[in-house]
Amino acid sequence: MTGQAAAVIYAKDVARVSAFYAGVAGLAVTHSEAGHASLESAALQLFIVAMNPGVAANAHIDHPPTVRENTALKFIFPVVSLAAARELAAASGGALKPAQAEWAFNGWRHCDGHDPEGNVFQLRERAAG
Repeated sequence: MTGQAAAVIYAKDVARVSAFYAGVAGLAVTHSEAGHASLESAALQLFIVAMNPGVAANAHIDHPPTVRENTALKFIFPVVSLAAARELAAASGGALKPAQAEWAFNGWRHCDGHDPEGNVFQLRERAAG
């Protein structure tokens, strides 16, 4: 059986992180309740799940958040426009690096960013031509 790929992000503020990825990555919120949310595209299900209360009690989210760069995984989301996504990310409590930090690879323009809790992600748009 085949289906969508799926991933989980543990968050201190499920609603805020869900809204961030819905807006910036263009994912549809398909289910939301206290403690978790499901977001989807044609290729991916992304689950935002509340941190264990003991972990959340010890997790401090700075404003702006400290970027968690020392992680083995990074999600990559396709977008129509990196410039538009950069504005959405900033308005939603995260950030995308400036246009000068973008790079081209394999027919795409890529740029790293972070969500409102400091989780690192990457966006990519189809390269022109």
